[in-house]
Amino acid sequence: MAKIVQVPARAVIAYGVNPLARFLLRIGVTPNAVTVAGTVGVLFGSYFGAIGELIWGTVIVTAFALTDALDGTMARMRGGSSKFGALLDSSMDRLADAAVFGAVVYYMSTEGNPYGGMVAALISLSAGQVVSYVKARAQSLGLDADVGIAERLERLLIVGAGGLLGGFGLDWGLPAALWVLAALSLVTVFQRLIHAGRTEPLPADVREAQAEARAVPDETPDAKDLPA
Repeated sequence: MAKIVQVPARAVIAYGVNPLARFLLRIGVTPNAVTVAGTVGVLFGSYFGAIGELIWGTVIVTAFALTDALDGTMARMRGGSSKFGALLDSSMDRLADAAVFGAVVYYMSTEGNPYGGMVAALISLSAGQVVSYVKARAQSLGLDADVGIAERLERLLIVGAGGLLGGFGLDWGLPAALWVLAALSLVTVFQRLIHAGRTEPLPADVREAQAEARAVPDETPDAKDLPA
């Protein structure tokens, strides 16, 4: 299934990210340093969200979450990401996601759990972790699970939209966004599992049998060769 906003969003982000990435590389900043700095910024923004400053929290988290595109661009400009860089990036993403949704759960609890927002946030956090795990585990097994209606960028945009709605006084805004996100995250888990199952190669003996079957000529006589 096509992604909701990933292609246009990444195109817009790349337009502004590329010049910044080149500048940071020129002054000696490494992609790994940007990865860590972005995570620290998300943790800082999550604190604002936890204490009820939803607008500031959303703005700060969104700004620093964009470094996820920046460090990747810098790595590509340097000739590709290192194995440690990929591991660091994935680890920092999980830490940042946990901070964001942990802050949301805490905030929802202080507000009396309106519209079951705490439950939705916990489902979103758990399902989001599984979404990432399925992709990583599939790749380690030689399968493809790079699909899904709600990947990390979409998840952050949805919870950010809910945070802004809540910050402007719409009490239902954040819980509604969280319930939508919970549903989409669960759908994405199953999308990735199903797609990975479809990409699993056939066993060698089955492939050989199919190849032999295709190689055997069709010996069924044509109608014109049959006796009258």
